[in-house]
Amino acid sequence: MKKSYISGLCLLLCAAVIGAIAGKSFYDKRHFVEDIFPGDHVTEVMMLSEFNPNLEGTIGDTEIYVLKGEAEGGSLLVLGGTHPNEPAGHMAAILLEENALVTAGTVYVIPSINHSAFTHNDALEGSPQYLHFTNQSGEVRTFHYGSRATNPIDQWPDPNIYTHTSGQGLSGSETRNLNRCYPGIADGTITERVAYAVTNMINTLGIDMEIDLHESSPEYAVNNATVAHERAMAIAADGVLDLELSDISMSLEPSPVSLHGLTHRELGDFTNTYALLMETGNPSQGRLRGYTDEALALTGADPCYVINYDLGLLYVDYSSGDFPIELRVGRHLAGINAYIDAYNRVADANRQIVVEGIPSYDEMLENKVGYYLK
Repeated sequence: MKKSYISGLCLLLCAAVIGAIAGKSFYDKRHFVEDIFPGDHVTEVMMLSEFNPNLEGTIGDTEIYVLKGEAEGGSLLVLGGTHPNEPAGHMAAILLEENALVTAGTVYVIPSINHSAFTHNDALEGSPQYLHFTNQSGEVRTFHYGSRATNPIDQWPDPNIYTHTSGQGLSGSETRNLNRCYPGIADGTITERVAYAVTNMINTLGIDMEIDLHESSPEYAVNNATVAHERAMAIAADGVLDLELSDISMSLEPSPVSLHGLTHRELGDFTNTYALLMETGNPSQGRLRGYTDEALALTGADPCYVINYDLGLLYVDYSSGDFPIELRVGRHLAGINAYIDAYNRVADANRQIVVEGIPSYDEMLENKVGYYLK
């Protein structure tokens, strides 16, 4: 009896220690503030709650970095962090606002559009919690690796079926997927309030073009692709041609009319913006991956994907044996440049968007992400 009592106490003590360690990890993740700084050419920092007061004081509120040129012109909105387990979109948005110089028009950058989703990881995925980059000064900057969905601490419980405002029914967990909640509801769930704020921002400011930055697993068919609303197809096709001529493979997909809630569908329908979404391959979120850690998220090197590439199961070129974040961020930045150029070819002279200083695809591959961080 005494041995059993001692064994029970030891087990309870071990459980308490494990619980304390896990609790501290969850607490630290929830309250960690990322190293995001306004670039030298940022002219203003706004808050998303300016476009939906119901976000003020909530985890859903987040920074909007404004780069306004001296000359009047058109406007672009770039969304990063819709799905924080897709880090290339988040990092591309950060590099954009820290490096770009807008000389005509205005570029709005939201690096962490689903702020809540950065504060946790997807259950049972074994994902890293943070990514680290060293800048030119030797300083290590730390960023979240988050979840595809809003933190359940902020929005719970999930319904059995999520009914979109269009009447479309989806799995209940999709109620916390920001890219299923557009055009949003002003006083809805935290996720719907964020979506509404973006829609209202575009309408209020008359933003001409919007680009949503994503990643997808290498075995997913819509990969290395741009998805475009029908009104944006001409711009997207022109930009894709430019990318292909620069040896950056990019396919073009039309936004499905019957699939609701996504930026490329709803922002095109409920605003006058040209709505685009870019996807690039990310081995760290795939289903065929092996051990998942920070190295996989940064290098994309995974022997499991080498095997599956040889079997012809992937939709990205994995012949090099990796798919590093520099390549993925570089693709996004090159796409932003290409679609700005394509937009300018059809826009009126007084609606041009002129941007300098965006790192090129080749520069990203050569110098790496940290080189362009403040």
